[in-house]
Amino acid sequence: MSNFVSTSAVKSSPSSTSKAPRSVFWLVVIAIMLMASNMRSPIVALGSIAPIVQDALNLSATHIGWLGAIPMLMFAFGALISPAIGKRLGLENTLIIVIIVLTIGIIMRSTWLDWHGFLLGTVLLSLAIGFANTLIAPIIKQHTPNNIALVTSIFSLTMSMMAGIVSGVVYPLSEQIGWQWALGGWAILGIGALIAWIILRLKLGASHQKPTVVLTDEEAMQEATSVWKSPLAWQLAAFMGLQSLLFYTIAAFLPSIWISKGLSEIEAGTMGSIFQFMAPIAIISMTWLIRNRGIKLQTVSLVASLLNVIGLMGIAYLPSLMPVVWTAIMGLGCAAIFTLCIMLFSLRTYTPNQSSKLSGMAQTVAYLVAFVGPFGAGWLYERTNTWDGPLLFILILTIFNVIIAWLASRPIMIDGKPA
Repeated sequence: MSNFVSTSAVKSSPSSTSKAPRSVFWLVVIAIMLMASNMRSPIVALGSIAPIVQDALNLSATHIGWLGAIPMLMFAFGALISPAIGKRLGLENTLIIVIIVLTIGIIMRSTWLDWHGFLLGTVLLSLAIGFANTLIAPIIKQHTPNNIALVTSIFSLTMSMMAGIVSGVVYPLSEQIGWQWALGGWAILGIGALIAWIILRLKLGASHQKPTVVLTDEEAMQEATSVWKSPLAWQLAAFMGLQSLLFYTIAAFLPSIWISKGLSEIEAGTMGSIFQFMAPIAIISMTWLIRNRGIKLQTVSLVASLLNVIGLMGIAYLPSLMPVVWTAIMGLGCAAIFTLCIMLFSLRTYTPNQSSKLSGMAQTVAYLVAFVGPFGAGWLYERTNTWDGPLLFILILTIFNVIIAWLASRPIMIDGKPA
């Protein structure tokens, strides 16, 4: 598999065939890790102390619901507009601005102590994360073209582990130092990321995603392929969208679902942690299989999507048998699919610019689809007063995603040519 990654990268990006110095490679990796540490932790931190914030700011349940939904809308909007801005300003310049906005949003939520300040801070940091979600794939393709699978996995692993750490410590911290510091103190991660990206920018210059060699006519045609007209792009968008719908719905309601199936509140809360902490296991295992055992991406995507189906079926129809196993299986599947999608944005495109466009298009669609999940599941539950209906609906979509997984991970490029 490592040979495939290297070949496709060289083939797809004439500007990046020269090998970067090892020091530059690790500088890029460190900058990406610091960026990743900021890309989920502000979202999960609020979820962990939402009742405390609600009481402190005298917010209604509707306010909290909007604070939970806004990130997905901003992710979609940021994904839609970020490719054009990244191309105009340069990837590094854009991400430096993104980190500044994200850090301001985090600080604003802890210092402007009313609904409007908290809302604006959430909008800013979520929009910044939407930009970063999209631009990480072309950054990886631009600067680490021979290590796309490895660097993408490091990015995803850092994001997941930091989210898990923050979700676990923010509540105890709020009791020790107050919710404002517990929520806003994570701005230090943004400051660290800002320093790293400024150093990277000074070291490498800005990537305006323009090739350093003249493109052939064939390469120019490949670059000009519209992602909005590509069947593979829509398959990737559907693949990521249905996975995101499952992930955000389960992340929002898993403890409530398990309580309805007979677990105690403590046991149900533990299931939520198990679901989140399966990500490192999934990402490390998947990366090892791809790089060292030559397992095809199509096989990995099929297995990951089947794990989601098995986990959901277990929760819905065999909840008393092995609740930990069903939760863990689904956590593995969700984490693997997200990482696969980020890899495919780089591996199935010819240039960093095209990777940015594909990432933006697919994530715009994906997060709009994901936005429907928690609201739809909550609406069905309120109408039926049982989780059986929502679980069946999500299960049907997840079974359909097995087919999409097979199509989206085929070894073809964005224009339909063999990879």
